[in-house]
Amino acid sequence: MASLPKKEIEMLKASIIALSLAAPFAAALPTQASAAVDFVVRIAPPAPRYEVVPPPRPGYLWTPGYWSYRNNQHYWVAGTWVRERPGYVYNHPTWVERNGEWRLSQGNWARNDRDHDGIKNSRDHDRDGDGVRNRADPHPNVPGR
Repeated sequence: MASLPKKEIEMLKASIIALSLAAPFAAALPTQASAAVDFVVRIAPPAPRYEVVPPPRPGYLWTPGYWSYRNNQHYWVAGTWVRERPGYVYNHPTWVERNGEWRLSQGNWARNDRDHDGIKNSRDHDRDGDGVRNRADPHPNVPGR
């Protein structure tokens, strides 16, 4: 059995030590996939709670409370103020029922999404949601006509 040169052994040891120290931190880093994960449950969320909205704060946006899900039960996440982000709109967390399952879409900031549908304006071909593409719609920005 051939032995490795001393320099390679030292580099290998250093690499193993560095990887073992970095591994716990790498597991805690958020990834693109984990940021977009939705909750899927079979139990409908309770009705939203009434919250008193505090007076407006300059530079902040009120995000209302919502029901989240953990440990096999829904729990209330109270509303809070978040700092505004110029050029972005905030999409609130929402529950949607699909095929007997309830999905929670997490709240997020979207750039250039005036109608809050999660599609950028440049790719949104039906901005008012009336089922008529913007090119063929004489009033493409008039929702609920």
